[in-house]
Amino acid sequence: MSKQKSNKRVPLQEKLEKNVWALVLATAMVVSVGGIVQIVPLFYLDSTFEDLSNPDFEELKGVRPYTALELAGRDIYQREGCYLCHSQMIRPFRDEKDRYGHYSLAVESKYDHPFQWGSKRTGPDLARVGGKYSDEWHRQHMRDPRSVVPESVMPRYPWLDDATIDGVGMEKRVKAMRVLGVPYTDEDIKGAAASVEGKTEMDAMVAYLQVLGTMIKFVPGREYRD
Repeated sequence: MSKQKSNKRVPLQEKLEKNVWALVLATAMVVSVGGIVQIVPLFYLDSTFEDLSNPDFEELKGVRPYTALELAGRDIYQREGCYLCHSQMIRPFRDEKDRYGHYSLAVESKYDHPFQWGSKRTGPDLARVGGKYSDEWHRQHMRDPRSVVPESVMPRYPWLDDATIDGVGMEKRVKAMRVLGVPYTDEDIKGAAASVEGKTEMDAMVAYLQVLGTMIKFVPGREYRD
C-alpha cells in the first residue's frame, strides 16, 4: 500500500530548525534590525540624556562625578560581583516605582563607565538605596546580611573592614576616568590620594551605596522628557 503524501503545512520554525543556513540567515537579519534600531537614532539625536538646558529641569544638574572614595566603592562593587544580583535601573512601571521610587533617568548614568543597569534581581534594585538606611546598617549588612535581613541569600563581606584603599591607585583611577570623559579637574586628581587616606574598603562601599539615587531631587508628578 503506497504512502499518501501529507498535505500538512510545515511551520516556518520547523523549516528553520532543519536548515542551518536558513537559521543563520534569519538570526543575522534579526540581530541586524535590532542593531539598526539602536544605532540609527544616535546619528540625529543631539543627546541621549534628558534635556539639561531646560530651565524647568534644574534639579537634573545635580548629577556630578563620584568623589574618589565613592569611585573606589564603585570599583569594589564591581570587583565583588554585586551587579550579578542587584540591578540599578528602575523601569517606568507603576509596580517598580511603588517599590523603588522614581524611574531611572539616563542622565544618572552619565559618568558611569560602565553603567550598572543590569537585569538580574536576586536582591533588590539599588538605584535609590542612598539614604534609605544608615551607614551602620550598611556596614552590618555587608558583614553579616542575615543579621539584618533574615531571609537574605547574600554572602558576607567581612574582609572589607580590614582592606584599605590604595591612594596612589585611586589617583591613577581618577585620571583614567577623565580620559573617558568624566570632568575631573587637576585638583580632583591631585587630591584623590589624600581623600581616601586611611579609609577602608568598607568605608568606600558605604560611601558609594549612600550616594546612589541622591543626586537628583525629584519633583513629584514631573515627567523628565525632552
